[in-house]
Amino acid sequence: MKLLLSIFASIFLAGCSVFGQSNVETAPYTLLKSDEAQKIEVRNYDSMVIVSTDMAGDGRNSAFRKLFKYITGENEGAAEIAMTAPVIMDNQAGNTTKNKGTEISMTAPVLMNAQAGTSMMSFVMPKDFTLQTTPKPTNPDVLVSELKNYKVAAIQFSGTLSERNVAKHTKILVDWIAKNGYTAKGQPVEAGYNGPITLPMLRRNEVMIELE
Repeated sequence: MKLLLSIFASIFLAGCSVFGQSNVETAPYTLLKSDEAQKIEVRNYDSMVIVSTDMAGDGRNSAFRKLFKYITGENEGAAEIAMTAPVIMDNQAGNTTKNKGTEISMTAPVLMNAQAGTSMMSFVMPKDFTLQTTPKPTNPDVLVSELKNYKVAAIQFSGTLSERNVAKHTKILVDWIAKNGYTAKGQPVEAGYNGPITLPMLRRNEVMIELE
């Protein structure tokens, strides 16, 4: 699958604190293998519904705003869904509260992919969402899709998702995959679990590579 991330900058997850604590739901997965020394896991995500938009043009900030507006009501809402994110950004020209759709709980991580030709940012929907029950976006730039049996090797690290830090941990992960008999299927992607108010040494960042 081509969706997912690269270069996590000034975006935040509702409920994050300066100490890295968060009440944001994390996408569930099955742990297949763990290397605690290197903080590497092999995981299988049975199913993830994601909403995505292109990071081309105005870049990451614009993409984040589009996706955040989607989860805070810019969709064709059905059943009411509790919103865990307290901050609502909804100032698009022409938008009215009369036609406001469902508010959707934010889920970690935020996913991005800056590979040539893909350049997508994605939000993961809560675990009880299916492709059929996820509200349809009213913005045509926002797309809903599903990842099934998404098997990845992931390395966790703190600090920032700077180019240098990502490159360092990507190399560690690529070498680990080769040494442990796995075959990479996709390109490295990045996942951010905390916002910029969290102290860098307490942040949870990851690089993930899809496996055969």
